[in-house]
Amino acid sequence: MEEHKPMTTICEQDQHMVAAAQNILKGLASSKSISNELRKTLLDLEIQLSTMSTINERKGNGIKLLERELQFVEDRVKSLETNHISMASSSEYLKLVGEIQTLTQTLQQNFCSVNEKWKHKELVQRANEVMQVVMSKLEEELVQILVQNKQYFELDYMLFHSNSVDMVYDESYVSIEDEQINETSRSSDDGTIDLVNPSVLEDLKSIAKAMFGSNYHKEFCHVFIASRKYALDEYFVILEIEKLSIENVLNMEWYSLNRRIKKWIQAMKIIVQVYLVSEKRLCKQVLGNFGSVYQICFSEISRCSIFHLLNFGEAIAMRTHTTENLFCLLDMYEVLDHVAMDIDILFIEEVDSFVREEFHKLLRNFGDSIKSTFLAFRYAIATNPSNKCFPQGGVHHLTRYVMNYIKALVEYGDSLNLLLIDEVSTDPTASNDNSENSNLSYCSLACNLRQITTTLESNLCNKSKLYTNEALQHIFMMNNIHYMVQKVKHSNLCNFFGDYWLRRRVGMFQNYARSYEKVTWSSILSMLSDESVSTCGTKRTLKKKCKDFSVAFCEVYKTQTGWSVVDTELREDLQISVSQKVIHAYRSFTGRNSSDIDEKWIKYSVDDLQCCILDLFQGSSKSLHHS
Repeated sequence: MEEHKPMTTICEQDQHMVAAAQNILKGLASSKSISNELRKTLLDLEIQLSTMSTINERKGNGIKLLERELQFVEDRVKSLETNHISMASSSEYLKLVGEIQTLTQTLQQNFCSVNEKWKHKELVQRANEVMQVVMSKLEEELVQILVQNKQYFELDYMLFHSNSVDMVYDESYVSIEDEQINETSRSSDDGTIDLVNPSVLEDLKSIAKAMFGSNYHKEFCHVFIASRKYALDEYFVILEIEKLSIENVLNMEWYSLNRRIKKWIQAMKIIVQVYLVSEKRLCKQVLGNFGSVYQICFSEISRCSIFHLLNFGEAIAMRTHTTENLFCLLDMYEVLDHVAMDIDILFIEEVDSFVREEFHKLLRNFGDSIKSTFLAFRYAIATNPSNKCFPQGGVHHLTRYVMNYIKALVEYGDSLNLLLIDEVSTDPTASNDNSENSNLSYCSLACNLRQITTTLESNLCNKSKLYTNEALQHIFMMNNIHYMVQKVKHSNLCNFFGDYWLRRRVGMFQNYARSYEKVTWSSILSMLSDESVSTCGTKRTLKKKCKDFSVAFCEVYKTQTGWSVVDTELREDLQISVSQKVIHAYRSFTGRNSSDIDEKWIKYSVDDLQCCILDLFQGSSKSLHHS
C-alpha cells in the first residue's frame, strides 16, 4: 500500500481529534461564568470522549494483533508449500482453514472508524487470498485420496452368465442344453461394496466440511465428480464396454454385436445393482450432511454412463431382427426389467426424471421388438417352403429347430407371459388342445406355443405330400410327431402343453405307424392269406405265391432299409409290430402248405425274415440276397 505511507494512520488522527476536544471541554468547564448544569454536561462529554479514546486505542491494538496473526498464518502456508509437506498431513491445512475463518469473521466485525475500513479490507483480502491457496491444496489432497484409495471388484464378483443360446438353423442342429444363471455374489447384506478405502472416509468428510464452510462447495463438487466419473469410466474399460454411437451399432454385423451384447448384459447388471448403488452410498457418506448435494453429485457422476448403456440398447432395439436374435433380445429385456426398480430408486429426484423416462422407454421398445420377432417366428414356420422331399423320411430340420427353439423360450416364461398376453389368436385347434386338460393352467405363452406346434404340424403335412410313396409319407409324419412328443415329455415344455396335448400326439404318431403298416404290408400279407391259397390250391399257384412274396419282400427290404427312424425305441417298436404280423402270416402259410411247397420255392426262412426286418429303417439301403 505505497499510497498510504506518508500519512498518519486513521486511528492516530482520531486520537488527536479526541484529545483536542477534551482540552476544549476542560477549559469551558473551568470557567466560573457558566452554570453548574452546563458544567456537568461538559464534564459528561469529556468522560465519553475519554472512553472513546480508550476503545479506539484498544481497537487499534486489536487490528495490529489480527494482522500479526494473519501474517503468522501466511508464513505457515508458505512453509508448507516450500517444504512440500506430505499430503498425508492434510490436517495442517484443515487447521489453517479454521484459523482463517475465525480471522476473517473478526476482521469483518471490527472497525475503528469509517476512515479505517481500507485497512480491514486489505486484511480481509489477504485472508481470502491465503484461504484460496489452502483450498487449492485441499483440492489436490481430495484428488490424491480418491485416486490412491480406489478399490476394485474381485474378478469372480463380476461374473454373470445369461441363459441365452445361439440358435443355428441347419440340419446338424440337435438340441439346446439348459444353462444355469449364476447370480453375482454380494459383499454385504445391502449389496454394496466399498469403492474407496473406508479408512479415508473421515478425511473426505473433513475436507468437504472445510470447503463447504468456506464457500468452496462448487470446487469440491467439481473435483469429486470428475474423480468419480473417471473411476466409473475405468470400470467400463474393465468390463470391456466400448463407447459406440447408435449409428455404429446399427451398421455392425450381428456376429460382432453378439459378443458386445453379452458384455452389455453383464455390465448393466453389475453397474446398476452393484457399482451405482455403492457410488450413491459413497456420495451420501461424504456429502450427506449438505442436503441434496449428494444426490446431485451422484447424478452427475453416473448419468453419462447410464445413457451410454441405454444408447447401445436403443440401437439394438431399433434393428431389424431375425428369429435367431430373439434370445439376445430377451436377455437384454430381462436384465432391464431386473434393474428397473434400482434405476427408479437411484434416480429418484425430479432432476433425474429424464433418466427414468428413457430407461422405461427402452424397456418398452425391447418388449415391442420381442413381440414382433416372436410373431415373425410363427409366420416363418407357416411359410417355410415345401418344395423338396426330406431325405429318408426322417425328422425334418424344421421340426428339430422349432422344438428346440420353443424349449429354450420357456426359460423366459415369466417375461413372455406378460409380453404375449395380447398376442393369443383364436385358433380352434389350439383351443381344443386345452379344453380337456384341467391340470394345465392357462397362460399366454402356453397358448402361443401350442399354436406354433399346430402351425408346424400343418407345414409338415404339406411336406409329407411331396413323397410319391404313401408309406414314406406316414413314416415321415410318424417320425416328426414322435420327435415333438419326446421333446415335450422330457423337458419343461410339458408344463405348457399338458397331458391332453401329449395323449393326442401319441395317438397321432401311432396312427401314422398303423397307416404305414397297412399301406406297406397289407397287399404282401394278402398273398399269404388262407383265402387265396384255398381258392387256388395247386402247386403252380403256391409256387407263384412264394415267388411273389419273395419279390415283394425283397423290394420292401431294398427300399425301406434306406428309410430312417432315428429314435431307437420307436424303430424297435415298429420292427416288432411288422415282425409279428409278417412272421406269423409267413409261418402259417408255409406250415399249412408244407406238403405242397417245394423247398426250392422258399428263398427265406423265418429266421431270415426276422433278421431282414431288423434291418428296416436304418437309413442305409441294402439289397436282399437269399440264403
